[in-house]
Amino acid sequence: MYLAGSNGTGDAGFAPVAHWPHHYLDEGPCRLLVTSPDQRIRIGWFGDDFELWKFTAAEDAVSAPRWQATFNHVTPAEIVAGLTTALAHDYAEADAADGNGRFLASPSLYWADAVRPLTDAGWVRDGTAHRGTVEIIAPDGQAGVLIDNRLSGWDDETVTLWAGPVGWGTRAEAVFTARTPSHLIAATAAAMTDTAPVLRERHQIDRKVEHLVTLTPVGSAAPQIARAPTPLDVRRTAVAQAVHRAARFPQTAADLRVMAARSRTATSAQNRSSNSARALGTRPLASPSASRHSR
Repeated sequence: MYLAGSNGTGDAGFAPVAHWPHHYLDEGPCRLLVTSPDQRIRIGWFGDDFELWKFTAAEDAVSAPRWQATFNHVTPAEIVAGLTTALAHDYAEADAADGNGRFLASPSLYWADAVRPLTDAGWVRDGTAHRGTVEIIAPDGQAGVLIDNRLSGWDDETVTLWAGPVGWGTRAEAVFTARTPSHLIAATAAAMTDTAPVLRERHQIDRKVEHLVTLTPVGSAAPQIARAPTPLDVRRTAVAQAVHRAARFPQTAADLRVMAARSRTATSAQNRSSNSARALGTRPLASPSASRHSR
């Protein structure tokens, strides 16, 4: 799933906070801003920018952010949902009157706490990482996390989750600053270990990644949704039942009239079918979106 790339929308990422206020912006790079009701948590959607998502959390609506997380344009929204789900839960458990919340907690002193879902899933530490850094790699070698312990500033970017080959259109990245609570990074990392398939159109999978993923065709037939019968449906059913009874037991004058009506209807239908024809066609496939230039 971490190699699926973006499907062009943020629906999956915003789903856990769909009930929060949405602010649609006409000017500036940020197209959509979703905030917690007290505006302490802010989630920006930046349309076509390289850094597609930006998360911040603050002690109140006008304070400077305590931490920041960004996701680039290749990151699947299903991974972003790992963070939004955790934030929605933290906010629901917080006491707004006291200005607290687990989403403002200090990070753990141990870097392993932030990436435990990865190590529990069999991701292993890379012994060739630079001094002062820790890198943990997925079993397939196509994803990992880099933890930079050399930086000391609160606003420094210290944790980077990545997936896919190096390249502007192929590598997904989620970057967290130093004061990001460890459990929020862990929630995002846990989403990366999810083996559930995701839905994509074929052209949305970069050609450089296509050989690394498993593609399973999905049936095109739309599921039939049950609905209540309309008055016309009821009348048609009644007529059909009457015709069936008349065909089996034509004993009364009413039955004979029904049989005559059926005969006239069949003749009329035959005449109509002989004078008309239908043409079936297929709609052309949507053209793939234009490829972007290398960053």
